[in-house]
Amino acid sequence: MSLAVLYSRALSGMDAPEVVVEVHLANGLPSFTIVGLPETEVKESKDRVRAAIQTAQFEFPARRITVNLAPADLPKEGGRYDLPIALGILAASGQLPKQKLAHYVIAGELALTGELRPIRGALAMTYQLLQDPARARAAILPQESAYEASLVEGCTIYAANSLLEVCAHLSDKAHLTNHPLVIPTENVNLPDFQEVSGQRRAKRALEIAAAGQHSLLMSGPPGTGKSMLAQRFVSILPAMTTQEALESAAILSLTGQFPASQWKKRPFRAPHHTASAVALVGGGSVPRPGEISLAHHGVLFLDELPEFDRKVLEVLREPLENGSITISRAARQATFPAQFQLIAAMNPCPCGYYGHYNQRCRCTPEQILRYKHKLSGPLLDRIDMNIEVPALKPEELSQQQPSESSADMRARVQSARERQLERQHKPNAMLGPLEITTTCQLGEQASQLLQTAMHKFSLSARSYHRILKVARTIADLADVPEISETHIAEALQYRRHDY
Repeated sequence: MSLAVLYSRALSGMDAPEVVVEVHLANGLPSFTIVGLPETEVKESKDRVRAAIQTAQFEFPARRITVNLAPADLPKEGGRYDLPIALGILAASGQLPKQKLAHYVIAGELALTGELRPIRGALAMTYQLLQDPARARAAILPQESAYEASLVEGCTIYAANSLLEVCAHLSDKAHLTNHPLVIPTENVNLPDFQEVSGQRRAKRALEIAAAGQHSLLMSGPPGTGKSMLAQRFVSILPAMTTQEALESAAILSLTGQFPASQWKKRPFRAPHHTASAVALVGGGSVPRPGEISLAHHGVLFLDELPEFDRKVLEVLREPLENGSITISRAARQATFPAQFQLIAAMNPCPCGYYGHYNQRCRCTPEQILRYKHKLSGPLLDRIDMNIEVPALKPEELSQQQPSESSADMRARVQSARERQLERQHKPNAMLGPLEITTTCQLGEQASQLLQTAMHKFSLSARSYHRILKVARTIADLADVPEISETHIAEALQYRRHDY
């Protein structure tokens, strides 16, 4: 029977659904047809497959070739089906044995020479294989993609450089080897907080934000070190767990932006303020992850926050609250995780020098108010902490007192995060309302202070909960089991009331 059946995987959001590649040869005028909702890239594979088979010294059958990519209602895109289609043609024409085809998941793009090129989403594909033990198979992938996919522990990955190597493996004439990738897991060569002079209060706020995974907005004149502080924030974050590293790498793999050297390093994304809403949250006719998902388990840094389009910033409200984003299009829907830590920076006014110790602000009160109103109240209410980064005087800059290193700050952050995981199995910023009730209990004086602040500053219920979570983090950094009046007072300092 001139029929061969192989298995591959598609990409649909974060999922990698199984695709059955069926190749049938029939008598009749020579033709090559691909069905099963193929996109343009898949349709173009006909010419790549024909040239690769002929270059590898196989015979391309002059028959009626029909390739079905099932299920038929799942759109297929990319060059990942080149290799399974070529192998299916060779198996259906009797040039390759069929017995071992069902044991593998195969994906790879073919060059005209028969060489294999890397594919997008290899790690996401093998990560999905691990979640689907009922259909567990070994994977055959291009060499560069196999390095990335081998990070998923428990999956058997075979790396190949060409169509000939895969054919030799399936014919038992030679065997592909499984080479798990071994790479360092420690963050190296990161910018250090020791390079930042002064700004102790800002460093303290960043340490609290890192310990509890809180979002933070820094405000201050130009040149005070806001961007410099943000770029060093990753160096004090706790080490990633293997599960976090896999989730983060799988999303980056979907866009082809994951180098293996970044394994277990928290992503730091800093889009320009001209970025669109689609670039930030994701989208497209084929939904792709945006910056908030690419920053999953890492940091999203938005510099010059008011310069972003207001509509662009408003799309951050739901992901900040839910930790995920659902992109809906006419024909497709995809949900991407987005547990990012927002760090933002802004100037206090359009000219930037409002409140500067020796620079005169040229803005009118109306201009300052209009500038601040570019940020909506609901968005600011979702940011846990606000901090001013003042301009340093020359005498403060000239002081040669050594600043604290990132290593020392990270040690305290790691200890505080471990206390949170031991107590509630999640960072304080992710606590729900019921969990806050049991975890953030206050004494009489601390409760009275918070109630007074609520009335005086007209704080919302969301602000109330976020103050409690920040206070809980401050107590964890101090290794104190109960939240005291001092912790509440410090947490209240990080809520801005002048907007």
